[in-house]
Amino acid sequence: MKSYIAAITGASGAVYGIRMLQLLLQQDDCTVHTVISPWAERVLLDETGQSLSKHIDLDTFQKSGRLVIHSHGDMAAAISSGSFLVHGMTVAPCSMATLSAIASGLSNNLIERAAAVTLKERRPLVLMPRETPLSSIHLERMREISLAGGIIMPPVPAFYNHPETIDDIVDQTVRRALHLLGIENIVQKIWRSHEF
Repeated sequence: MKSYIAAITGASGAVYGIRMLQLLLQQDDCTVHTVISPWAERVLLDETGQSLSKHIDLDTFQKSGRLVIHSHGDMAAAISSGSFLVHGMTVAPCSMATLSAIASGLSNNLIERAAAVTLKERRPLVLMPRETPLSSIHLERMREISLAGGIIMPPVPAFYNHPETIDDIVDQTVRRALHLLGIENIVQKIWRSHEF
């Protein structure tokens, strides 16, 4: 079994975090560790009108051991240690406050600590910042994370797959992020050049 961390912060775009969890939990060979910030819980309610348990059968996945939910403030959680093997981490959506904290090496909560551990252990870290326009401060923090080995992947929609719904756009973006974690056969449609 592989283990992945899927964190959700309070940036707009809670649907990206929900879909990330759903697709990870569809993988038969992985355990998912998740951390949801207090602001993420609020944004989730504001944007979808429902709590996470209405989008995912949390009880079933927790009982099976496939999903482990960690408290945002639990700095003693297993995922805060480099000796606990995980195969990658996503933060989707990733607030600029969280991104800046990770770039600065801060560990004020479990999301920041788990990301710091992921970077220091040279494991894949994919951050999906949801902010626009970007200031030079934002860009510099993103550059620092990229230099440290993290992957900055803003959820920019692709249109070559001819999306018909918002769900199509979200799904394509999240599948691309999971592909960056090394999950194979997750991308539904790839770009093919055309002759004209």
